[in-house]
Amino acid sequence: MVAVERLQALIEPAVEAAGFALVRVALLGGREPTLQVMAEDPATGQLTLDQCARLSGRLSDLLDAADPIPSAYRLEVSSPGIDRPLTRLADFARFAPHLARIELAEALEIGGSRRKRFRGLLAGTEGGEVLLDAEGLGRIRLPFAAIASARLVLTEALIRATAPLNPAGADVLVAETADGRRLPKPRPAEVTA
Repeated sequence: MVAVERLQALIEPAVEAAGFALVRVALLGGREPTLQVMAEDPATGQLTLDQCARLSGRLSDLLDAADPIPSAYRLEVSSPGIDRPLTRLADFARFAPHLARIELAEALEIGGSRRKRFRGLLAGTEGGEVLLDAEGLGRIRLPFAAIASARLVLTEALIRATAPLNPAGADVLVAETADGRRLPKPRPAEVTA
């Protein structure tokens, strides 16, 4: 199996050269694995469909030339979404005070018991630690290096704070053709009485 760290080292410079920030690289299993690349525009924290397509083309060329995955795979380039994974220490400060779920690689002694999973409001970072107002525990410190996975929890406050880049076209219905093209779908006729 290909090491994700090796893929990230190959992909990150190309993402940054395109003017974006890499959020996550994951190789998701199956007979034909998917190489998932999440990136964001530092100005917006999101990617538009056009930005995803442009970055996908650039990464596809790079991966074809380097051939780091010996078997067939699919490349998926996406924006991290609203309930995004938190992968960099700076993410934990940037998204304070939103609700997050954090899982550690190994359980730590916190609040009188050993725990791996926490849920609470992000309270920033200090040194190499994540500050979390954890449900049932109060303010705790989690070593960033010990975090196996973390993501924001979809809440009304997060939705309000994550305004869309441009709502134009958000109400357009889209149909996918048999050959995979996406076309605007005609709206049903409005019924008037």
